[in-house]
Amino acid sequence: MSPILDVRDPHAWGPAIDEAVNAVQRGALVVLPTDTVYGIGADAFTPEAVAALLAAKGRGRQMPPPVLVGDVRTLDGLARDVPDGVRALVERFWPGGLTVICLAQPSLAWDLGETHGTVALRQPDHPATLALLARTGPLAVSSANRTGSPAATTADGALEQLGESVAVYLDAGTSPGGVASSIVDATGGRLRLVRAGAISLDELREVAEVAGPDDGPGDGPDDGPDDGPDEGSASA
Repeated sequence: MSPILDVRDPHAWGPAIDEAVNAVQRGALVVLPTDTVYGIGADAFTPEAVAALLAAKGRGRQMPPPVLVGDVRTLDGLARDVPDGVRALVERFWPGGLTVICLAQPSLAWDLGETHGTVALRQPDHPATLALLARTGPLAVSSANRTGSPAATTADGALEQLGESVAVYLDAGTSPGGVASSIVDATGGRLRLVRAGAISLDELREVAEVAGPDDGPGDGPDDGPDDGPDEGSASA
């Protein structure tokens, strides 16, 4: 049976983080805590691992996973033409419950699925996962559940849904947020909230001009193309 390893205490989580790092480096899957819900993660630069993540969730390549990063400085390494509004939002809400969809750097040697040249990025606000990311680099991470089922808020809940498809489960107790991240799409002509979650539209608008999910083209600047990662998919 896949181990559930306790990462509640920073002074004692070293062996658990080591085990998770080893799993990621060999292309296996890990379940990790975040400030929103639990996530299932894989090395973003190992296509086979990303494919295993999608298979574990029961979804296809048309629903690519977001990528978690451990440092805001990684943003420009993974995304290009980042709008000033996104930089302002990231400065305010990272680490935290905000995912931003940006244009991906074309030189990246990865295969997340049918992204149409975009990538969804987030820096989670959870010490154990930040410690993991500091050692693994960017991880492809989606909510720890089978597609169509509720996102897991505990490691045990993730185990019930994902079972032996995951090599290591990191347990930090019940996730403090209990709701998935808010997603802002920055690939069109303006920023648009495409999924409400941990951060409200009003909070976002205190920092940058963000269109609501129901705002039409006549409510602001031209929207441009809308072909980013699946907006209805749950991400950690």
